[in-house]
Amino acid sequence: MPTDSPDDVMIVNAARALGARAATGRRVCFVGIGLPSTAANLARRLYDPAPILVYESGCIGSKPTRLPLSIGDGELADTADAVVSVPEIFAYWLQAGRIDVGFLGGAQVDRFGNINSTVIGRYDAPSTRLPGAGGAPEIATSAGEVIVIMRQLARAFVERCDFVSSVGFGDGPGARERLGLRGRGPKLVITDLGILEPDPETCELVMTALHPGVTREDAAAATGWALRFADELGATAALSQDELGQLRELQAA
Repeated sequence: MPTDSPDDVMIVNAARALGARAATGRRVCFVGIGLPSTAANLARRLYDPAPILVYESGCIGSKPTRLPLSIGDGELADTADAVVSVPEIFAYWLQAGRIDVGFLGGAQVDRFGNINSTVIGRYDAPSTRLPGAGGAPEIATSAGEVIVIMRQLARAFVERCDFVSSVGFGDGPGARERLGLRGRGPKLVITDLGILEPDPETCELVMTALHPGVTREDAAAATGWALRFADELGATAALSQDELGQLRELQAA
């Protein structure tokens, strides 16, 4: 019988979030590679109606039989309903408001949901130069809402990102409006410890649920700011054998 790991719990809860949105008609999901792609493809296996997966290479409605290695993986194009140009996927689909959910990861996220995928340290003299944001800045700007999936560590969950690659809520309330960003920004940050959501008044990320076996102390120690917890702190459901089995099949393909 398969057993679960913290990463499994994180991926399955992200798939649940996508499945719940698809059930309400918010099916079109712009997906990043890595953990977002794993969770999105798991959701496609688990739920009917399934999320419609869009990749920035121009693939719409991809149904890969294995996890793609990159946005340029031929499996995405081979299994897509349509393949369009990169300018079209951004201008006609994303910027025109046709994407319901943007699904992103990153190297850092701060207490206002901003994401860093560019550098650790000063931009002109970084300690680490990262691969870069790709299409994530546009996704964070224009998608109807954003879900972030990241492992929760104090070095990754920081008070302020070293560099803001993708805007969440900027420096707090009103920042997205001042910048003219059309999307509603990050609505969930799903980690290997639990789930965070923005406070509707302050826009600061607040822990609203913990995964089984995780304590408040665990979450606070893995966060680089004074983490707040919801007054009614929830607990995510244990993984079912179907969820875990489907994830194992996906990872083995």
